[in-house]
Amino acid sequence: MPGMVTSPHPLASHAGAEVLRGGGNAAEAAVAMGAVLTVVMPHFCGLGGDAVWMLADRDGLETSILGIGQAPQVLPDLDGPLPMRGVGSMLTTACAVDSWDQALNVWDGGMDFADLIAPAIALARDGFTPSRSQDFWLDFRAADWPAWPGFAGRFDHRSSDGPLRQPELAEMLTLIARDGPRSFYDGQAAVRVAQGLADLGAAITSADLAATRSRRGDPVALDYRGLRLLAPPPPTQGITTLAIMGILARLDAGDPTHRIVEAVKQAFLDRHLIADPDMVPVDCAALLSPARLQAKAAAIRPDRAMDWPQPFRHGDTVFLSARDDQGRCASVLQSTFFDWGSGVVVGDTGIIWQNRGAGFSTVPGHPNCIAPDKRPFYTLNPGIAMKDGAPHLLYGTQGADGQPQTLAVILSALIDRGMMPADALSQPRCLLGRTFSDSGDSLKLEASHGSQMVAGLRDLGHQVAELPALSPIFGCAGVIRIDDGDVTGAHDPRGEGIAIGTHARP
Repeated sequence: MPGMVTSPHPLASHAGAEVLRGGGNAAEAAVAMGAVLTVVMPHFCGLGGDAVWMLADRDGLETSILGIGQAPQVLPDLDGPLPMRGVGSMLTTACAVDSWDQALNVWDGGMDFADLIAPAIALARDGFTPSRSQDFWLDFRAADWPAWPGFAGRFDHRSSDGPLRQPELAEMLTLIARDGPRSFYDGQAAVRVAQGLADLGAAITSADLAATRSRRGDPVALDYRGLRLLAPPPPTQGITTLAIMGILARLDAGDPTHRIVEAVKQAFLDRHLIADPDMVPVDCAALLSPARLQAKAAAIRPDRAMDWPQPFRHGDTVFLSARDDQGRCASVLQSTFFDWGSGVVVGDTGIIWQNRGAGFSTVPGHPNCIAPDKRPFYTLNPGIAMKDGAPHLLYGTQGADGQPQTLAVILSALIDRGMMPADALSQPRCLLGRTFSDSGDSLKLEASHGSQMVAGLRDLGHQVAELPALSPIFGCAGVIRIDDGDVTGAHDPRGEGIAIGTHARP
């Protein structure tokens, strides 16, 4: 059976496809893609960010890798709301590189780590033409980034006519290639990172870097219409996505968008209970129990929208996935949280550090209240749907709070309506809550929903705001489908990504 990769950037997809053609496994292909994405999509992910992995095969393996950085051992003085940008928002370490190391140990692979990230090094050194997505977010933050430390001289590529080159990042990737992924935390690469953080006055120290480790654990699961949906465990919002689907399975026929939106509202009411399970107990079984899901479904009125009092979290990320010719599958999200993360470049490394620490609370007693060595509530939740003991669907999306919402729309299209990946990804989407373009708690709808549906939702009490069809505000998702010897995949028409099918070379 052929392999397949999908990612939000053609250069990353081609790097992953080449690994599969060379006989590499799905994890190796995903590492190659993830490394390229740290170079060509610096506005969404990087070495200064995190990654969450779901991996499964047809031999019974079902596992997650939570590459989530932790708060520093010594917290800075925190008074009032946490900063959203700048050095003050750099309140967690970066775990993406360690997650690559962990993922490469899941299956026996024959490829050298340095070879896997060689395409990323070449792109950082020699340059590339920035994507429309990168230019969009550079323009969107044009009033902000001139004040971000170290940013303008490295990412304002329009000051020259040539490709965007990142020589410092190439040097860091070269060090990691030479010394191995853990050198980012306790080797020569770590020395440069720690010095850059210290010079900025960041709270993260070399000891915090050395203590950074991914966690590998069992996914949370939910049976849905003959499939077994797998999601990463807390502190991610994976159980939120599963709860939405569990509520939908218990609803009678009605307006499909209304049902999805109301299921989202009910599931989000429990999100405040999700936190780092190393420090706060999270009862996943109770949150996904049939009785709880039935009660939430029963609370949904088919003729009236529920008021929406929940705060909204921003964030952006990249989804990539791979399926090799042996049926091994990886579904991955990498992120620096907001577009451009903290906005701060660390010393001479060329690395933008994430602002994921801004997702903590400072309210005493809150499950997500910041504490030393604690991981924050996490929006990343890539998924895998199993069918008859083997991976059937790989899926994930960009979009923070929008992730469970977008996944509900896509999964409903794939499973309930039997759509193929490209058709499911092209379906009109909805997004509840604030976005970068609209600070109101409205229900955003793509204009492709049509005037009749929009009017019907308004009649049900939804505060509707229309946005252009295929707007990037609605996330950038990807899907791979494996069924009866056939593998198909696609990436979102709202972005520039592609899926590529492969056969290993003889």
